[in-house]
Amino acid sequence: MKINELKNDNVVILELEGRLDSSSLSDIESRLPGLIASGEQNILLDFSRLDYINSAGLRVLILAGKQLRKTGGRIVLCSMQEYIKEVFDISGFSNFFKILGSQSEALEAFR
Repeated sequence: MKINELKNDNVVILELEGRLDSSSLSDIESRLPGLIASGEQNILLDFSRLDYINSAGLRVLILAGKQLRKTGGRIVLCSMQEYIKEVFDISGFSNFFKILGSQSEALEAFR
């Protein structure tokens, strides 16, 4: 998996590309807690180029989301392929995360 990191005002944007599964977790597994530990409160995950996510990937996102909520921050997800959105819906994680259609909509949600 490839991660492109950008910053827009007070929002860190992580554009994920490829597969988010057990074999590709190491970067996101260290990056999200690192951002939170450094004081970042607003994290946007752009899934427009994410091809696959499994339960291990979901677990990392949930843990980061819970950690951020404790400090008053939040994670917003955007630009999901329909089949990935279905994984979130089936698992019930659509209720935990704000999921928006585009990066611009998601950035507006932080304002």
